[in-house]
Amino acid sequence: RRKRLGGENNMQKIIPHLWFDREAGEAVDFYCSLFPNSKVTNLTTLYNTPSDDADIVSFELSGQSFMAISAGPLFKFNPSVSFFVNFDRSRDRNAGERLERLWEKLISGGVALMPLQQYPFSDLYGWAQDRYGLSWQLILSNPQGQERPFLVPSLLFVGKVSGKAEEAFNFYLSVFRDSRPGNVARYGKGQEPDREGTIMYSDFMIENQWFAAMDSAYKHDFSFNEAISFMVNCDTQEEIDYYWERLSAVPEAEQCGWLKDRFGLSWQIVPAVMDGMMKNGSREQIDRVTQALLPMKKLDIEKLKEAYMRKN
Repeated sequence: RRKRLGGENNMQKIIPHLWFDREAGEAVDFYCSLFPNSKVTNLTTLYNTPSDDADIVSFELSGQSFMAISAGPLFKFNPSVSFFVNFDRSRDRNAGERLERLWEKLISGGVALMPLQQYPFSDLYGWAQDRYGLSWQLILSNPQGQERPFLVPSLLFVGKVSGKAEEAFNFYLSVFRDSRPGNVARYGKGQEPDREGTIMYSDFMIENQWFAAMDSAYKHDFSFNEAISFMVNCDTQEEIDYYWERLSAVPEAEQCGWLKDRFGLSWQIVPAVMDGMMKNGSREQIDRVTQALLPMKKLDIEKLKEAYMRKN
């Protein structure tokens, strides 16, 4: 386990970031209406970006932090990154009914990727792509051991990275602190095209947050892209440098704190203080920080602070 560099804070370390064309606010309102303990926490507009004006929405779903941006039709959601919604019948006797109600709302205007029904791994499971293209896996679970969160990001390794789910989660376990493996289920003989021993399902914890990972050797017309990335909040420049050095594997993808790792997954390595700048800064301060970060690849905390504090 790696100790965190810099000071501790209460901010969620890794935050899923959703890229919309122009409908981030509408979509976030929809999601907040579906999940308990959900709310919008901040709305900021960035002016004069490469995507014109961009609305950034910070929000919580069932107590977990998310971020969404309206920044043009550059990227589209696909099932390579989805979100498990765990309905635990050992802790909620109405779990099945609640799952079915959520399914009906998510599938309205969307499409079923796997129909809601009984499967060998669950008495009730379905994979839905909602009206905005975001994918959700609803599952009736009865977990053994440590309880899993209600919402868990899930990574599907397909195409060129099919069969690399285990390599990937071991890599992430080595990079992030407070990490440990969870459950692993492997494909067996006779489950072609998936290779015996590859990952049917696994989960793992990094920075005290659960993620899931799966392989699929079937032909798919999608792969990881920037529509869903994961923001890593860093307390110090040393910490930004640490994650940048270990995660970035595609130099041409480096821009404004964004990078791609060797599996094609997108991350944003950002200073934790920037959250406060965007939420509490004046219009002029937010604009100065925006213009300072646009030319950067790896973000420089001191230069962003200088832009924030500079007098006009």
